[in-house]
Amino acid sequence: MPNKKSPAEPRTVRDFILRAEQRFAKAKLCFGHGTGNARDEAAWLVTSALGIPFVDLDTQAERALTEPERKIVGDLTEARIGTRKPLAYLLHEAWFAGLKFYVDERVIVPRSLIGEFIHERFRPWIDTARAHRILDLCTGSGCIAVSAALAFPQAQVDGADISGEALAVARINVEQHGLGGRVHLVQSDLFQGLGERRYDLILCNPPYVDVADMAALPAEYRHEPALALASGEQGLNAIVRILAQAAAHLNPDGALIAEVGNSCTALQQRFPDVPFVWLISASGDKSVFQLSAAQLARHAARFSTASVPSGR
Repeated sequence: MPNKKSPAEPRTVRDFILRAEQRFAKAKLCFGHGTGNARDEAAWLVTSALGIPFVDLDTQAERALTEPERKIVGDLTEARIGTRKPLAYLLHEAWFAGLKFYVDERVIVPRSLIGEFIHERFRPWIDTARAHRILDLCTGSGCIAVSAALAFPQAQVDGADISGEALAVARINVEQHGLGGRVHLVQSDLFQGLGERRYDLILCNPPYVDVADMAALPAEYRHEPALALASGEQGLNAIVRILAQAAAHLNPDGALIAEVGNSCTALQQRFPDVPFVWLISASGDKSVFQLSAAQLARHAARFSTASVPSGR
């Protein structure tokens, strides 16, 4: 959509996007919950509020808004600025791996890089023909569990989370995507509630924000549940517990794929002899790793010694 100076009184879809962009930039909002800049955030707000598929934005750009539509867009714009809530919470929608999900403040807004690798069905790291049982640990909104179930139609998927409130949101998404027969939700503090279940693939986007980063979070991120973000002094509390226990819940040819964000450096420093395979995203990010069941078992004693006894 070409740039055009917005008139004093916005009239069209294009005008309202430009007006919202200008307001967002002036308010110095923080982005990162589905968009990375004021223009994209404004376009998402207006198209979602008006029910315009994003692919139709160019053809709808000159459409004039009705008075009720102007009020809806105006109110949402003011709410985004006034509350500093992520737009995903105001719209109750988020996009992950090309799919739409319901979200509210009971869960963090989906943004895991694991979604990028789900599209590729984790090839070449995973033998996709063997992935019959999948676990999404720390499932939150259920976005990874649902996306994995759709990518692996032969698989049964468990989604586990310590938060009953998060699981209520995940249940909405499982039902909306028609996966009630294949995605099963379990309340569990990591592996504690899973008994002796074993999987071919464990996917995990656990809490990994360290103390310093938690203290410096912008206002938008403070609307998300801290339980799903904070993970101790170095951001490693949850992932070390997962590493210590994962081998006991994997089949012999299984694998763990987990995201640790900018705590990846601290993790490698903690375990320099562990052969983490870092999956490289399209943007060059290296914060998602893969370890086989055999590798996890080989280093299990080391992980257990380093793990914290409880809490994330």
